[in-house]
Amino acid sequence: MNRTSVRLADGRELIYFDDAPGLDRSTPDKRDLPPHEPRPEVRHDPLLDEWVAVAAHRQTRTFLPAADACPLCPGGPDSEIPAPGYHVAVFENRFPSLGGPAGGRCEVVCFTDDHGSTFAALPEERLATVAAAFADRTRGLGALPGVEEVFVFENRGTEIGATLQHPHGQIYAFPYVTPRTRRVLDVARDGCVLCPAVAREERGERLVAATENFVAYVPYAARWPVQAIIAPREHVPDLPALGEDRAVELMRLYADVLRRFDGLFPGPVPYMACWHQAPVAADRDRAHLWVEVFTPRRTADKLKYLASAESGAGAFITDVLPEDAAARLRGGG
Repeated sequence: MNRTSVRLADGRELIYFDDAPGLDRSTPDKRDLPPHEPRPEVRHDPLLDEWVAVAAHRQTRTFLPAADACPLCPGGPDSEIPAPGYHVAVFENRFPSLGGPAGGRCEVVCFTDDHGSTFAALPEERLATVAAAFADRTRGLGALPGVEEVFVFENRGTEIGATLQHPHGQIYAFPYVTPRTRRVLDVARDGCVLCPAVAREERGERLVAATENFVAYVPYAARWPVQAIIAPREHVPDLPALGEDRAVELMRLYADVLRRFDGLFPGPVPYMACWHQAPVAADRDRAHLWVEVFTPRRTADKLKYLASAESGAGAFITDVLPEDAAARLRGGG
C-alpha cells in the first residue's frame, strides 16, 4: 500500500491509498472553491446527557446526482478526486457534521473509482488497501486534539438515506464518546460481553460464517430484520490493533457477509455497516472491536420503519426471527 496526501482547491486534505507504489497523484484540483470553513455546532441535551451535532449547512449537500455528475468519480470537473483514476481515496467531507468550532472531523472513503461496483466485489488487493486506509485514519484521526472516538461506517441505498450511489463509506472523528459506545462500555464493567458471545455463537444456530480469527453471527436479540455482527475471537480494541494480516482477514469476511446480504432479495440490498472501535483514550481495556451490518428490508417489497416505539422509546420490535435470518445468510440468501 502506498499513501499520498495532497490538498484540494479549498484546502481540504485528500489522501490516495494505492494498491502499489509508483502512481502519479499530482493532478491538481482546478475547481474555484472558497476556503473550507465548516461551522457545525455540538450542543448538549441535558435530558439524556448526550451530545447532538447541529450542521444546518448540510441542507445544501449534493443529493443523488446523475452518474455523469458524481463527485466521487475521478477526474471530472466537479469531482472531489482530481486524479484520472484511483484505488482508495479518503478526503475531508465538504459538508461535514463535525469540525470547525464543533471539533472533530468527517472524512469520506471511496473504495474504488468504479461507480458501478460494490464493496463486496472488491478484489483481494483492494481489500488489503481498504484495511490499511481504515487503520491509518483510525490512528491519524485519533491523534487529533479533542477527538475521543473514531467511527467508521458505510451507508448503501436510498432507502437508508445515502445521497451518493458511488461505493463509499465515511469516518467520523467525534469530540465525545458516542452514546452507544458509552452504553457498551458500561455493560462491560464486569467483563467483556462479546468474548463469551463469540464463543457461544460460533457453535450455535445463529452462526453465519467464520474464519480462523473472526466469527460472523446474527445476534440473539437482533433489532433489525437481518442483522449480523462480525467480531474477532481475541479481545482487541480497534483496527490498528489487529495488525495487517488479521485486518485483511476481517475485510474478506466483511465482504463475504455483504455478498450474503445481497443474496437475500432481488437487486442491491440497502444496508448500514458500523465499525465499533474503542475510544481514543478512555476504557480501552474494556472495548472489543466489532462490526455490525443490518438492513431495514424485511421482505422483497417491505421496509422496517423505526416508528414511535423504536424512535421515541428506544424499544425495538423485530419482525424476523434471528435464527431464520441466520439460516438465510448461511445459505447465501
